[in-house]
Amino acid sequence: VQLQASGGGSVQAGDSLRLSCAASGLTFSSYGMGWFRQAPGKEREFVAAISWDDASTSYADSVKGRFTISRDNAKNTGYLQMNTLKPEDTAVYYCAAANWAYSNSYYTYNYWGQGTLVTVSS
Repeated sequence: VQLQASGGGSVQAGDSLRLSCAASGLTFSSYGMGWFRQAPGKEREFVAAISWDDASTSYADSVKGRFTISRDNAKNTGYLQMNTLKPEDTAVYYCAAANWAYSNSYYTYNYWGQGTLVTVSS
């Protein structure tokens, strides 16, 4: 199983980025997906999650209204659209997959990607 996160970069406050998470080696349509992030010196925190069938989503309060999680099961890929980025969004972003589950808990997820760095300057 491999989850390949991509799309990070260095942007200015107010800009947008779209992260992608390409999955292989699993039946993507039976896995919920989550995005987490870890800023320097801080613990990994929940950002957003989506159910395996795209029916339900969940967001951290800090990103609600600015970030949108989505998925394309035909392409085995998940996405995190990030708008109106703030300096406090600076972190390494990780995607994760959970078999027939999704939640805001780190422990729910079976597989993790390698992370992609997002840097937002003011």
